[in-house]
Amino acid sequence: MRRSSTFRGNPSIGQGKTERLWNANYCKVMGANFALFFAFYLLTPLLPLYLSEHFGATKDVIGLVLSGYTLTALLCRPFSGFLVDQFPRKKVLLVCFFLFFIFFAGYLTAASLLMFTIVRTLHGAPFGAATVANSTMAIDVLPSSRRNEGIGYYGLSNNLAMAIAPSVAIYIYHYTKNFDLLFWLAFFVAFAGLLADATIHTSSSTASEPKREPDARGSLAQNARTRSSLLSLDRFFLLSGWLLALNMVFFGFCFGVLSNYLAIYGKEEMGITGGTGSYFALLSAGLILSRLQGAKALRQGKLTHNAAEGVILSAIGYTLFVACPNSIGYYGSAILIGLGNGHVWPAFQNMMISMARHDQRGTANSTILVSWDIGMGLGALIGGAVAEHLGYTTAFWTVALAQIVGTLLFLLRSQQYFILHRLDLGETDRNKP
Repeated sequence: MRRSSTFRGNPSIGQGKTERLWNANYCKVMGANFALFFAFYLLTPLLPLYLSEHFGATKDVIGLVLSGYTLTALLCRPFSGFLVDQFPRKKVLLVCFFLFFIFFAGYLTAASLLMFTIVRTLHGAPFGAATVANSTMAIDVLPSSRRNEGIGYYGLSNNLAMAIAPSVAIYIYHYTKNFDLLFWLAFFVAFAGLLADATIHTSSSTASEPKREPDARGSLAQNARTRSSLLSLDRFFLLSGWLLALNMVFFGFCFGVLSNYLAIYGKEEMGITGGTGSYFALLSAGLILSRLQGAKALRQGKLTHNAAEGVILSAIGYTLFVACPNSIGYYGSAILIGLGNGHVWPAFQNMMISMARHDQRGTANSTILVSWDIGMGLGALIGGAVAEHLGYTTAFWTVALAQIVGTLLFLLRSQQYFILHRLDLGETDRNKP
């Protein structure tokens, strides 16, 4: 049964005044998220080069090594969504973030390709769990009337990290040729994020972290229902959001190929040796601009409208990237893909949350992230295999095709599915946009 509620995207409805968006806890969560993704993106664009130069790994082996990280993040996220819904979120968050931080020391001690693969693969688990826990904490500390908008701004911390970290990494590597320095920098940045999360005060009036106490008075029937609820698949994966999740797999696949093989493609196919940092900077600029431009639409609840703009822009960007193998196509695609993903992510995340109950926020977050992980993992694995046997040009034509298929799926099916199955019915998205 649908549950009608005040349209959460419009603060003027059911509110005497606009609630404060930028509270202290929200800023701390955003800072921690920036550190989390900064540490991640410091290594991502250069790991293929590291594996190739230090261990002599081939393209398909590089794909296998890189996909392991995403695989463990994928396997961990459904359980992390369950944990943050069932236990105190701050404690879960701090444990996950600590493990994410400490694993960077493993890269410094891995002396063989096998050891590096083990460390990299295991590192995906705390990364996956920390992203779910941190984003769920962000939802908790946001006032309900500003949630759609706040989730959109929250993604800016990812985007800023993506804009700065690859450029910093490439600059450091260009002048030092020292990967250990990058591993140490990621280690300390992750520690700073852990400290930021440790200072969050969940007793704040804006925080809505659920308090779960055993119900000693519950009847046997009530307890049985509770146990059934705890063990149901819907506690690990938001079943009502399956079509949106499938749609996100396509988009994750595209970005998985792009983020992992951009540096090698630019170097081997286009002769661009120093453009990876600039590419990610332009991509992130597009992400940031679209987040800022789309904030008003999110505040008004125009989720499907934002998502439709995003998937179309991304489809154009990925096609331009491979169809125009020159500087204009290369850097122009970065802006278009950034603009597209900047619309897609907050829209899809808000849509997934709108299809979940309040006690399923962690599950909703883990579901959208799991679907992205599946796509990213398939992108790293399949992209490497296709590049090894058919070349990078064919791999990126596969990306363009996957994005177009995902775009058509959303426009023809997913947006209507969301409108019919959302739990917080808003007037803007009640009818077809």
